[in-house]
Amino acid sequence: MMTENNKDKAQVVYFSHGGGPLPILGDPGHQAMVNFMTQLPAQLRKPDAILVISAHWEEPTATIMGAQHPSMFYDYYGFPKQAYDITYPAPGHPALAERVAGMLKDGGIAAKIDPQRGFDHGLFIPLKLMYPEANIPALQLSLVQGLNPAAHIAIGKALRELMNENILVIGSGFSFHNTTGFFGQRMGAPDPANDAFQDWLIETCTATMAQTEREQRLIEWEKAPAARYCHPREEHLMPLHVCLGVADKPARVVFDDQILGKRGVAFLW
Repeated sequence: MMTENNKDKAQVVYFSHGGGPLPILGDPGHQAMVNFMTQLPAQLRKPDAILVISAHWEEPTATIMGAQHPSMFYDYYGFPKQAYDITYPAPGHPALAERVAGMLKDGGIAAKIDPQRGFDHGLFIPLKLMYPEANIPALQLSLVQGLNPAAHIAIGKALRELMNENILVIGSGFSFHNTTGFFGQRMGAPDPANDAFQDWLIETCTATMAQTEREQRLIEWEKAPAARYCHPREEHLMPLHVCLGVADKPARVVFDDQILGKRGVAFLW
C-alpha cells in the first residue's frame, strides 16, 4: 500500500475537499470527487483517529482542536438551508490533541489547544463522504498565519512520530484554488496553465529524488509553472506541505480528475 517504509502504521493523504458544501448537495461538478471520497477508505486501513490539517483554519500559532464533542462550524455562506443542517457527530480526541501539541513544542514550534473550535467544512465534508458513520475520533490542526511553506513542512516533521501509530493524517485543501478560474471560464474548458501546475505537483510529490530536493521544490513552489494562477493565495496548498513533512517519502497519485471543471489531484503516502 505504501510507497516505501512499509513499517509505517500511519497513512497520510492530501486531497481537494471541493467547493463548500456542494459535494454533499449533489453538485454534478463534484461527482468525480464524491466517487473518489466514498471509495478511498477501501484503499486504507481503518484508522484509530483522524487528524485533519484544514485550509480553512489559520492561527498566529499552530493550534489543535481540543473539544471532546466538537460542534459544527459552517464556514461558508449563501447556500440553501440544507447546507446548514449537515451534521458530523464524530468525537474529538483531547488526549491526541495534547500529544500533538507536545510533539510540536518538542520540535521547537509554538502550539496551543483550542477547546471550543468546531469542525469546519475542510473536515466534515470529506469525512462525511469517507466515514459517514462518524465513529472515528477526529480533530484538526490549524495552519499558521503567514503561510510560510518551510514552516509548514517543519510542522509536519515535528509530527513524524505519528507515523508509528494507526492514524490517518489528512491535508484537506485544493490543488487548484482560483475562484475566478472556477467560475470565469466555461466548465471543463481546456486550461493548460492548470495542467502545468498539477503536472509539476505530481512530479514533485511522486518522482524519485532526494527528499531534501522534494522539500525545496515545495518551499519554492511559487517558481512552479502557473503557480500563482492556480493559487492566488496559498492556504489550500499548505496542507500538502504538512503532509510531506509528516510522511518523509514519495507519494502516489490517487486522484487526477475534474472538480468544478478544473483538474485537481490527490496524493497518498
